[in-house]
Amino acid sequence: MTEQDRVTVNDPRGPVNNGEGHQYVFYGVGADWMSRKRVDSLRIVREDRVRLAARFAPPVGYRAAAERLEKPGSVVLLDAPPGSGRRAAAIMLLHELGDDGRADEEEARFEELPATHTDGAALVPGAGDRFLLDLSAIADEETYAKAQHHLAVRRSHIQQVGAHMVVVLPSNMEHAHAPALEPDTVRLRRPRGVTVVTRHLRMDRMAFRPADLRSTGLRHLCDRSPMWELARLAGLVRAARDSGRFGADFAGWLDHAMHAVTDRADEVGRQVTAVRTAPERTLLLAAAVFEGARADTVYEAWHGLMKTVRHEEEATTELARTDFGERLAALGIERDADGRLRFERLAYADAVRTYFWANFPGVRDDLRDWIGRAAGLRGLTIDDRVDVVIRFGERSLAVGRPDHLFDLAVRWADGATGAACDPRAVAAIELGLSHERLGGWFRRRMYECVRSGSLSDGLVRVLTAACRQNLGATHPDQALVRLHYLAVRQGEAAREAGEALLDLGGRDHRLYQALIGRLRDQTHRERRGAEVHLRLLTELLTSGRASDPPPWPDLFRGWETVFSWPPTDLWTPLVCSWLTSVAQDSTRDMALGVMVGATHGRAVALHRLYAIACDWAGAGRDPSRAAVASRFWQCIDHAQFVRTERTEPTERTGAGPRTTEEER
Repeated sequence: MTEQDRVTVNDPRGPVNNGEGHQYVFYGVGADWMSRKRVDSLRIVREDRVRLAARFAPPVGYRAAAERLEKPGSVVLLDAPPGSGRRAAAIMLLHELGDDGRADEEEARFEELPATHTDGAALVPGAGDRFLLDLSAIADEETYAKAQHHLAVRRSHIQQVGAHMVVVLPSNMEHAHAPALEPDTVRLRRPRGVTVVTRHLRMDRMAFRPADLRSTGLRHLCDRSPMWELARLAGLVRAARDSGRFGADFAGWLDHAMHAVTDRADEVGRQVTAVRTAPERTLLLAAAVFEGARADTVYEAWHGLMKTVRHEEEATTELARTDFGERLAALGIERDADGRLRFERLAYADAVRTYFWANFPGVRDDLRDWIGRAAGLRGLTIDDRVDVVIRFGERSLAVGRPDHLFDLAVRWADGATGAACDPRAVAAIELGLSHERLGGWFRRRMYECVRSGSLSDGLVRVLTAACRQNLGATHPDQALVRLHYLAVRQGEAAREAGEALLDLGGRDHRLYQALIGRLRDQTHRERRGAEVHLRLLTELLTSGRASDPPPWPDLFRGWETVFSWPPTDLWTPLVCSWLTSVAQDSTRDMALGVMVGATHGRAVALHRLYAIACDWAGAGRDPSRAAVASRFWQCIDHAQFVRTERTEPTERTGAGPRTTEEER
């Protein structure tokens, strides 16, 4: 959790099987994917906060902010320069506020709010809930004015219910701050850089002495570098140690890491200036993007890049040209015993990618098209392919081209066959959602996409995976909205999105209540196309989806909507699930009266409930079922008696043979 636009990719893993049923080959959808890929994630679930807490160095002013935040209903605004760790400080303030050792599922709500665009997901806070609002990416006064308006509304809600919120203010916008914000504003200054480096190194179990961190060069870095760069420096020390190629002691690892941070950009610039021909430059870039892949695959990717940038092949035969190994050696690229390529210097490939994307803007579209094809080369493993996507994605995001990454995700997803979910597309979307500055762009783009016309099954599956594993953890309300749009489509992929929607809705009471309300509204609003919303609602209302104890008021409102429609086949599994639940657990006996009450005495609905109970109880072979059915019939009798008292008396309905109306 640092203010960083860069990504260092280490320690890739293989595909994941997500359980019974269809097997989806996902990459990057596990709970710990972001930490394994070293992506600076927006996720603020407990395990990520615990990891951040172990490495966090409080900035100057942090204690004052923490004291202000303790009071229920408090809102604290952080004013700090970029690179000072302001976002990490905001997360830690909220984390420590509720850090009482409880398990994650028992924690108060902890969620990040969108800066301005809400996507229809209204804020409904509860007592003790904690919210992060990061406005640091805002750079114009008009957008900031809108954000402050939303902030005022949210602050009012927070104060009313006794929740807590921390806001990260944008820098260089002091002149546009609303005067009402000043009393809640706390100014932070950067922590000691050497403390940040020390904490990261210790958490990576590096063996070093304090004297090892006293060099003039390191002190200069610690005094001037942003927090994300210091974290990257510590990560490079670990990478140098783990590679086994850069010495065997801390001093050597630190020296290589410092050169990687301070000198690589100039070194790459000098090399690209010296290498003037298209074949050498494209090979340099191809090796940087595909570092770690087999030499033959890099060779194929290299030739694909030359074709993409429209370089004409040499007229001579390949045997008359400089051989591939000689070209690699001239560029400082080595081939290991397994035939995989890597650069001789630490983190050099990252610097090469950064240089090309920053200094050759005219070929970015070509690079997107090249990656779209080359990331599917047959010689690549799933790990290799995802590494390529991450490397391309981090550069596209760094230069402000999130559309390049999203467009490729759509292209790969559309090309998926069967029930497979393309791992490249999943990794691309998750990377975008996890970007500090452009995560909001991806959330909005997903919203526009799910509301649009036809989508391929492959894209529906990719967006479902992104909602289930990423957005559902960081912005569950927004994930709920997007999954709902996906679930009301046609086809097997939409059904899978519906399952993901119901799973998310059953995660906690607040989401369960929100989903019931959303499905009820859509069912009433779209009378002609309400069947799909009604189906989802009935599935959500089954006993297996409800928490323990059941939220009876929410269930009543849901059943009320279902039973307001003519009886359908959807009623049977819904009612039977609760009858079975009552037979197994007497504490749920209240379901019988609540279900009958939700019919509001409508004769057709009551007769249908009676018929379902008759079929469920059978011929009385199971005494527990017969007892539950008898109590249910009593509730139905009472409701019918009340109804007939209000109209003209009719013959009492008992437990006898079903009438013609009951069989409809």
